[in-house]
Amino acid sequence: MTQSTQELYNTTADRWVRSQPLSLSDFTARPALLQLCQPAEGLHILDLGCGEGYCSRELRRCGADRVHGMDLSQRMIDAARSQEIQEPLGIQFEAGCATSLSQFSEAEFDLVVAVFLFNYLSIEQTQQCMAEVVRVLRPGGRFIFSIPHPAFPYMRSAEYPFYFEVGGAGYFSKRDQQFPGRIWKRDDSWLEVQLVHKTLEDYFEAMNQAGFSKMPVLKELRVLPEHIELDEAFFKPLVDYPLHLAIQISK
Repeated sequence: MTQSTQELYNTTADRWVRSQPLSLSDFTARPALLQLCQPAEGLHILDLGCGEGYCSRELRRCGADRVHGMDLSQRMIDAARSQEIQEPLGIQFEAGCATSLSQFSEAEFDLVVAVFLFNYLSIEQTQQCMAEVVRVLRPGGRFIFSIPHPAFPYMRSAEYPFYFEVGGAGYFSKRDQQFPGRIWKRDDSWLEVQLVHKTLEDYFEAMNQAGFSKMPVLKELRVLPEHIELDEAFFKPLVDYPLHLAIQISK
C-alpha cells in the first residue's frame, strides 16, 4: 500500500536535513531554481512545500526580507524549526496545505516558490494550489517552481541514482496516478520520493486556469559538465536525460 505524502515525510524527515548540497537534485535542480529567484533582496517570499527548509534558508541568505516556509509534514516543519534555532535567520515555518492559503492576505508576497511540490499533488490539487498562488501574489509578482520532467520516468529504467517506477509506457493513460521513486545522495544513501504523474499540458492548463496570462520561462534541467567533473560515477548514468523542469511565471 502506497504511503500518503504526509506519512512518507513524517517518517523520513530527519534523512532530508542537510546544510550543503547532498541529494542529486541539490546539484541538478535547486541551484538553477534559486538562480531564477534572483534578485531576492528585499522580497517577501512564500516557500510552499518547504520541507526541512533548505531553500528557505538559501533565499534568506540571498537577501530576502522575509521568508515564510510551509509544508504538509509536521515532522519536516519541526526539522526546519530546529535548524532555525541552531542558525537563526528569521524564517517563519508552519505546517499547512498548499491548496488552501487562507491564512495569507491577497497580494501578500513578491515571490512564491514550490520546489518539487507538484509531483505530490493531483491535477485538481495542482489547479487549486496555483489559484491560491495567484491570489497571494502581488501584481507583477513571480511564481517559480520545479517539477520532475514529465517525460523522464518513461525514458529510463527504475535504477540508480534517480527514478520513478511507472511500470513502462503510459505517458497519457497514467495521468493522475501515484508512483514511488528514489533519489540518491552522494553518500550512497537514498530518499524515498513520489510522483503523481501529470503531462506538460496539465501544468500549463493549471497555470492558465489560475489566471496566469504571461508567457512562462521554462528551463529543462540536466546533468552538466561541472557535475561530471565533481563526481563522474554519481552523475554519469543520467547524462543527456531531461531530469527536471524549472518554470517561472509572473502575475
